[in-house]
Amino acid sequence: MIKTPDTEELPAQYDARQTESAIYQRWLDADLFAARDSRSARVGGDREPFVIVMPPPNVTAVLHMGHGLNNTVQDVIVRWRRMRGDEALWIPGTDHAGIATQNVIEKQLAAEGSTRFDLGREAFVERTASFVAETGNEILRQLRSIGASCDWNRTAYTLSPALSHAVREAFVQLYERGLIYRGHRVIHWCGRCMTSLSDEEAQHGDEAGKLYHIAYPVVGTRQEKLTVATTRPETMLGDVALAVHPDDERYRDLVGQMVRLPIAEIDIPVIADEYVDPAFGTGVVKITPAHDPNDFEVGVRHKLSMPVIMAPDGTMANGADAGSRVPASLVGVDRFAAREQIVSLLEKLGSLGRTEPHAHAVRHCYRCDTVVEPRLSDQWFVKMKPLAEPALAGVRDGTIRILPERWEAVYINWLENIRDWNISRQLWWGHRIPVWYCDSCGEQVVSRTDVSACTKCDGPVRQDEDVLDTWFSSWLFPISTLGWPDKESPSLAAFYPTDDLVTAPEILFFWVSRMIMAGYAFMGAAPFHTVYLHGTVRDTEHVKMSKSLGNGIDPLDVVEAYGADALRYTVISGMGMGADLVLDHRDLERSFAPGRNFATKLWNIGRFLLSKVGNETVQSPDSVADGDLDLSDRWILGRLDATIAACDAALGPARPGGGRWTEAERFSGLRLSEYAESARAFVWNDLADWYLESTKFRIESPGPGRDAARAVIVHVFDQALRLLHPIMPFITETLWQRLPESVAGSRGDFIATVAWPERSSSSPERDREIADFEIVKEAVTAIRQLRSDYAIPPGKPIEVFVSQNRNAALFGKNAPLIGRLTRSSTSMGAPASAQGAAHLLLSDGSELIVPLGGLVDLSKECGKIRGELEQLETQLQSLSGRLRNEGFIKRAPASVVEAERRKEGDWLKRREQLADKVKALCGG
Repeated sequence: MIKTPDTEELPAQYDARQTESAIYQRWLDADLFAARDSRSARVGGDREPFVIVMPPPNVTAVLHMGHGLNNTVQDVIVRWRRMRGDEALWIPGTDHAGIATQNVIEKQLAAEGSTRFDLGREAFVERTASFVAETGNEILRQLRSIGASCDWNRTAYTLSPALSHAVREAFVQLYERGLIYRGHRVIHWCGRCMTSLSDEEAQHGDEAGKLYHIAYPVVGTRQEKLTVATTRPETMLGDVALAVHPDDERYRDLVGQMVRLPIAEIDIPVIADEYVDPAFGTGVVKITPAHDPNDFEVGVRHKLSMPVIMAPDGTMANGADAGSRVPASLVGVDRFAAREQIVSLLEKLGSLGRTEPHAHAVRHCYRCDTVVEPRLSDQWFVKMKPLAEPALAGVRDGTIRILPERWEAVYINWLENIRDWNISRQLWWGHRIPVWYCDSCGEQVVSRTDVSACTKCDGPVRQDEDVLDTWFSSWLFPISTLGWPDKESPSLAAFYPTDDLVTAPEILFFWVSRMIMAGYAFMGAAPFHTVYLHGTVRDTEHVKMSKSLGNGIDPLDVVEAYGADALRYTVISGMGMGADLVLDHRDLERSFAPGRNFATKLWNIGRFLLSKVGNETVQSPDSVADGDLDLSDRWILGRLDATIAACDAALGPARPGGGRWTEAERFSGLRLSEYAESARAFVWNDLADWYLESTKFRIESPGPGRDAARAVIVHVFDQALRLLHPIMPFITETLWQRLPESVAGSRGDFIATVAWPERSSSSPERDREIADFEIVKEAVTAIRQLRSDYAIPPGKPIEVFVSQNRNAALFGKNAPLIGRLTRSSTSMGAPASAQGAAHLLLSDGSELIVPLGGLVDLSKECGKIRGELEQLETQLQSLSGRLRNEGFIKRAPASVVEAERRKEGDWLKRREQLADKVKALCGG
């Protein structure tokens, strides 16, 4: 990297817009983010591999704050491990996103007055592929603007030839193991997307609906009826039976009899089945096997017919086995309009009982939010129970941990109750199911390669029209991106299993659990050892941010206004483990103030520091003569060690020591907000507020003291920048490049690849020196507070006397420093008269005495203090009386009583402080 000339002074303000893109390009030119297979210790290299696979964003996506949060977290972890010496690999990629992408193209066609059917399958796929080629990688380009340090040479795409090969291999392998089958079952159907959905894609949402009570006349009786309550009267035309519990005595005599289905005017039987809950409603339920999954199971047990009474688009129709159940007046009518017409018809027939409001859960398509319709259909399924068993065991035995830990129970519960996965979709965009049918002989061929003729009769074949669920390709991402199914792939050997998976809880089932199952199924090992589930980005009303709701934030707007580091620091510092990140889309300046303010502070520290140390080479602190290091030098070096320890503890172990997480390790680490705060507090509080202030005089005075101070300042700032680099990569790289070189040799070309800070060895002497400087700080703070309390102008010198104690030598040696930091003259002993003096007691037992005569109007000050004390005594008397009143204690909430007791304690302390002031200043 070409460094900025040291003689060129840093500008007064950091210009992120000009700086960040140039730095990122230099990183790319130097190929800093590329991981080499040969360097992995798994294949004989000298570095431990560390791998993260990016949750591939949809090719239709543009960057939003959810991506900003997710990818910043990943980048912080990857940069940390890269600096720790790992061969760090972050694999980027995109998902072809079957339903989402097809919807985009279909909307384009609709705007042109056309449909995909007008275009034809081949042309539609070509048009979609062209669209993806033009726009598909835009989000990955946008991720560079926030500093993502991915190995872009390995960018993957789920519909690429290599990953498509992996998808086919996975399908065929599972089919050959008997884990993929074609089933005739009720599935979730989206009439808008015109495709089936998995259980996870049909998402529940609570809605206010109605419960309709419908009477079914018992055949052969004049007035006897069975009443059924339903929220979906439009499905009644597909009823094939009414069911009661076999032990329900109310209906035992009716089992086997027939009832008349209103409107359709056909007879259906009354059956007995244990599925029915006799305590719910009337204890009678309608059985509609083609349009309800539970009814389907009942229908299978009783060998009932399964008429389909809706078309795929959600309109009423006489489908398979329906005959003419749906009247001509309802054919082609939308299901919800048909509901109203059917209710009206029932009312006219006298078959509608009462109608009542009813809140219930309704499934919606996860992509277009259309109400999902249960529908009998032929689909391809994966048997999930056998795949789930090792995935369950992996979490239970500590091979895999899920953070925060509360999600482990959710994961386990879902896998214990897992249902078979519907993997076929009635779309054109995606991986076409690798199954061919011969209409001549009925042969079905499942093949890894395209089939042109029947393998049995050599007749023509046709491929299955459906495509695979998008998640069927993305569940392979940790292995397919590394070269699977090629077991000889160098990348697979070097980097599998991966390490951390960082994502949102919403796709724990869609993606994470399935990746774990795929890892065990195809590689015999878990794909990663840590699942880190971060929170959601929400607005100030705690509503999830969304472009469609108008409450979203474009990360690129933030980068343009304040820089990527401001965004990154705000995101990391504001997210506790698993906690949501709250931002105000109406006030970006306030939302991103934490990052912007800290970046400004860091820049100002760097400008000041670099202007003072110059550009001559510096010693390392280890090579400085011990006598040239003063107490503040030793203190800041000790604070640096403590900060490194705090950051290391917050980040935690990178991997389980023995292949499985111990109970102690399992839920430790990756507390990124704590890591950020430890690094910030050191730079802002310890380095800027104390050490630089303490060192100003020495750094400006030639001699050994200046050389020692330069060595310590440069070393400490170098290490601080390294600690901050994973969070704020651009500004740290900019400032680090300007540090003077060490006489010990070059530090390296880029901070992005230098070593993570290591702690020095601790010693009792080091601990004592740190404690000593803390006493000096306490003295300075107390004197500054006294100035503030008595409104003594900052420029007005004061006298400070330190009474003799065991730390007399400490105060004697550091009196000049205390004086410079407080504009005081500090001396040992007591003043000629203690009358009218403030007394400051320190934690080590030292007493600071500050004569106030001539600095403040003692008479006026005494009057003010006595007045405050009298007022406080009155308030305390009232408060204490209230707390002695048993009636108040019994009636008031416990929290109120506790708050009052805390207030009493605070006021008692304040009374003691005021009394001491009166005694010191006013003579009692």
